[in-house]
Amino acid sequence: GLTEFKNNGNILFNNIGSIGIGTGSTIIPSTAKLAVNGKILATEVQVALVANWSDYVFNDDYNLKPLNEVERFINENKHLPDVPSAKEVAIGGINVAKMDAILLQKIEELTLYVIELKKENEILKSKIK
Repeated sequence: GLTEFKNNGNILFNNIGSIGIGTGSTIIPSTAKLAVNGKILATEVQVALVANWSDYVFNDDYNLKPLNEVERFINENKHLPDVPSAKEVAIGGINVAKMDAILLQKIEELTLYVIELKKENEILKSKIK
């Protein structure tokens, strides 16, 4: 059962070691050790390393999608490949560690595209000369 500690009814402890803050009498989800209904302010948050960090983008066998394929995906889906849609996020939220890895993947892909474009630009400049 739920054990409520009186602090204007805002802090709840359940019998499996989970805490709810500002959740009222709402049951704390079984997947959460801490449930907070409201803003969290901290000077630092550390998230454990994601198992598949995004540096795989720089492996020789990484399949970097051609930009025209990325453009087609964006036009059809209204979001980047491998990035959850706004609808998915609205329904399920995001896992911060996984989202950071996804964002880094996109930054690394952008870096590879820029390097590719720079090389093409140098070739064009030498042809013009």
